[in-house]
Amino acid sequence: MTFQYHYSQQDGVAALQLSGRLDSATASGFEKPLQDLFNLPGSRVLLDFSALDYISSAGLRVVLMAAKRAKLAQGALLLCSLQPQVRDVFEISGFLRILEVAPDQAAALGRLRTPA
Repeated sequence: MTFQYHYSQQDGVAALQLSGRLDSATASGFEKPLQDLFNLPGSRVLLDFSALDYISSAGLRVVLMAAKRAKLAQGALLLCSLQPQVRDVFEISGFLRILEVAPDQAAALGRLRTPA
C-alpha cells in the first residue's frame, strides 16, 4: 500500500488526512509539503491519522520536523485519530510526550480553533 494525503482547509486550520504507509519510501515526498504549511506565522495544522496503517522512523522524523517548524513559526501542529499500531510507534519512540494528540478530528479542530 502506498501513502496519500488529502488536504482541506477548515476554519483557518490546514487539515491533512493521511492514509497508507508513511515510511522511508514515502516520507521524503511528504516532508516539503508539510513543512511549507508553516511558511506563514501562526499556521495551524492538523494531521489526521485515522487511515494511516503504518509509520516508520522516517515518518516519525517528518512529523517531528514539522512540530519543530510549527514552534519556530509560532504555530501549532496537532495529531489525531492514531490507529493502535501507529499509536504504539509514537508511544515507544517517546513522541507522545512531546507532541499534542487529540482523540478525534472534532476534538482536534476544537483545540486548534481555540487560541492557546
